[in-house]
Amino acid sequence: MNKYVCTAIPYVNGAPHIGNALDYLLADIWARWQREQGNSVRFQVGTDEHGNKIAAKAESENKTPKEYVDENFVKFRELMEMMNTTWTDFIRTSDAEHEKRVQEIWKKLGPHIYKGSYKGWYCQGCEAFFSEKEAEGNEFFCPDHKRKLTEVSEENYFLRMADFEDRIVSAIEKDEMKITPSFRKREFLNMIKDGMPDVSISRPRKSLTWGVAVPNDPDQVIYVWIDSLSNYITVLGYPDNDEYKEWWPAELQIVGKDILRFHAGIWPAILLGLGLPLPKEILVHGHVTVDGEKMSKTVGNVVDPFEVIEKYGVDGFRYFFTRHVPTMDDGDFSWTKMEEAYNNELANELGNLVSRVAAMCGKYEIKNGFDDGEYREVFKKYAEFSEEKFASSMESLQFGQALEHVWRLVQGANRFVDENKPWELAKSDTEKLQETMRALVAAIRIIGEKTKVFMPATSERILAIYNASELQKLDEVLFAKMA
Repeated sequence: MNKYVCTAIPYVNGAPHIGNALDYLLADIWARWQREQGNSVRFQVGTDEHGNKIAAKAESENKTPKEYVDENFVKFRELMEMMNTTWTDFIRTSDAEHEKRVQEIWKKLGPHIYKGSYKGWYCQGCEAFFSEKEAEGNEFFCPDHKRKLTEVSEENYFLRMADFEDRIVSAIEKDEMKITPSFRKREFLNMIKDGMPDVSISRPRKSLTWGVAVPNDPDQVIYVWIDSLSNYITVLGYPDNDEYKEWWPAELQIVGKDILRFHAGIWPAILLGLGLPLPKEILVHGHVTVDGEKMSKTVGNVVDPFEVIEKYGVDGFRYFFTRHVPTMDDGDFSWTKMEEAYNNELANELGNLVSRVAAMCGKYEIKNGFDDGEYREVFKKYAEFSEEKFASSMESLQFGQALEHVWRLVQGANRFVDENKPWELAKSDTEKLQETMRALVAAIRIIGEKTKVFMPATSERILAIYNASELQKLDEVLFAKMA
């Protein structure tokens, strides 16, 4: 089956951050898992390259907006590649094809668009308008950027949300467009319980100079919601390339909690206005704090994902942010926690297990080629791996929980070694030694198989050793312990 996963596209006016990396990581785990189930996967990533923030940043560097975005989008692509993600489609909103398709989308939405005067509260940091109620609730400050909102009055085009509101609410309530976790679904439905206000989808060119022109109205520029959100289908070729029909609707969209309101409200309205089906599921992840505090350039505690990967390796990064940051809620990072997880869990528990068992297999001439099922009875006291529980966790998008199932086997295998002492069995009971080592090899092979989606490079190294006919010790350790 064809399966399509989408990630939110970040602005290119800053450096990639942990939130971007979480999008890529979660989508990659899901994409790898789906391919293991025999499905064909398209995995979208990209960059959002229009808007005032980018125009202002370009001007500050004496560059045109196009020169600026051409230089800066590569940082995000580098992060995706550094993280060993298996994306298939990369889109830039400044691409000519995307811009042309966005204008076609605007035309198709025509019956639901009207022009009117707008007065509202605007945050340039978000490039978003807040309703009077939202602005008042936040004391007229942006909750994310901690800046005072600006009152704006201008003539814009609007998307009439009343045309779609009932269908959006019904789709969410019935899980036809499922929002995971369920408490985010309740939050969103509560947010819109008093109705969904019409959305400003353009700005005067005098207020927004860098963007896609509104068809037949050169004085207006298409605002971010139509431009940016449409990338999920324009990257598939909508509307001029029928290939999109093979992949849409998306099986999964992955977003941070701060942009759920746009993806559960405005984006479905656009799709319904185009006569397209809604995405099947939206996975909402939380934010990552540092030592319990929100990341802030002012505080100086922003964590650079490149720095984490350079120090602890890509699989060290992928491991920590899968197992130690909740898939569906806020999590916390600290360099101390990262180092403890790396040394105690990756180096000591997994790395040491794989190395010493391989070395003992070589030393005691343990032959490969036996049935993995042999380990189960021998291992029952120490750890049982349930394929069903693992698969259930993966299908319900509980990736940290799925990795936890694998880690119980890692920890159980270590206890098994310590209690059965193969080095002593080698002196007294060679038959028991063979049984013990076969059980360990079987367990480690399962660990190697089940870490494929989480730590692909590590999995490959484990399986290269433990699937070989002659088991040999590692040339170098899997995870070199940090001092």
